[in-house]
Amino acid sequence: MPRLLPLLTLLLLCPIAAHAEQVVRLWTLLSGGDGARMSALVASFNASQRDVRVESTTLKWGEPFYTKLITASVVGAGPDVATVHLSRLPNLAGGGVLRPIAAAELQAAGLRAQDYLPRQWQRARYAGDVYAIPLDTHPLVLYYNKRLAGKAGLLDAHGTLKPVHGMAALTAAFRAVRQRTGQPGLTMESAQSSYAIWRLWLALLAQQGRAVVENGRFAYGAAGAQTLGAIAEWFRGGVATPGLDYPSSTAQFMGGQAGFMINGVWEVPELVRNAKAGTLGFDYGIVPLPALYGDNASTWADSHGFALPAGGDRPMAPARAAAVLRFVAYVSRHSFAWAEGGHIPVYRPVAESTAAQALQPNAQYAAAAAANVVYDPPGWYMGAAGPLEAIASKFLPAPLSGQLTPEEALRRFERDAQRLLDKRAPRY
Repeated sequence: MPRLLPLLTLLLLCPIAAHAEQVVRLWTLLSGGDGARMSALVASFNASQRDVRVESTTLKWGEPFYTKLITASVVGAGPDVATVHLSRLPNLAGGGVLRPIAAAELQAAGLRAQDYLPRQWQRARYAGDVYAIPLDTHPLVLYYNKRLAGKAGLLDAHGTLKPVHGMAALTAAFRAVRQRTGQPGLTMESAQSSYAIWRLWLALLAQQGRAVVENGRFAYGAAGAQTLGAIAEWFRGGVATPGLDYPSSTAQFMGGQAGFMINGVWEVPELVRNAKAGTLGFDYGIVPLPALYGDNASTWADSHGFALPAGGDRPMAPARAAAVLRFVAYVSRHSFAWAEGGHIPVYRPVAESTAAQALQPNAQYAAAAAANVVYDPPGWYMGAAGPLEAIASKFLPAPLSGQLTPEEALRRFERDAQRLLDKRAPRY
């Protein structure tokens, strides 16, 4: 009996755990402010319970992230969950990189389609199955400098932008700022390799009801060159500066040296931060991208979402999948913190909450923009930092500086891009 005492003492000092903690590996392409907010959500989830611990790794945004995700996932060495752009689902889901999330898994995690904005939930599906849980939508919007817009006579009695309808009206607003203040009417990313012109061009084609691709061929017709020409006229007509890269264009607006900026909502946190610090130097406002062709107010957007890699020949165990979706459900329920980054949350109990609808400056654009977003057309070659977008960034900015006519820019774009449309979708 005395020989048992040391063993009994050891057992009392080292109690056996009631259950094993599930460790979930998250890969994310979110950096900067978005990365910090996602890290805070991960830390909050980990602190909220003891059953699941999420370990997050941040990889370089864009094609480097997707290349690594594809390579690692197909050999079973990828993460348990990844943040992806929903515009990339045709490539990732169609290529076998991601696995569908079964209805029973969604139900067990309390994830219901009716709790998400419909456009985003639909975009998270591929070939009839759910492949991602959407987190947000981040559209193009129109920022304006109230000081310059006021001098140009563009504000109403409440100090907000008067309604703008039609391409001619928006062009006139840009020109009024230039003529009455001496500052550019518009700033936006416009250098070669810029994605912004493609996104704006796509939005304005959608406003005209023109498809970009149909039946494996480019389908926008004459509207393509006409629309690109209208954008180019802002630059060639002297109301905007051509050739600016992304940092230069945002710095021009943040420095109070442009009346308007077309950009994504991801620049909201920087404006809010500078305004609170008293370093911005002007009051600003934000409106959804105006309807420039009739009453259609479509605007380009993308969305982040959480997706589960397929894992090659080593599929995820059910308990691990349940742990992943438990984390995803938590982030959905706490996505108000994500809205503070300018993004529009798509989990309806958050998006439609009193707090979200009162959040500034988001309330100036969120509801209207979310209802009118359009994504890159479906196709394995489409999506954020995808191969077609890379080709578009080579040619579509050229007419802005007069290097090519709109017609020639689109001919060169179509020549290179048609090769992608003709290829069979890859299966990784």
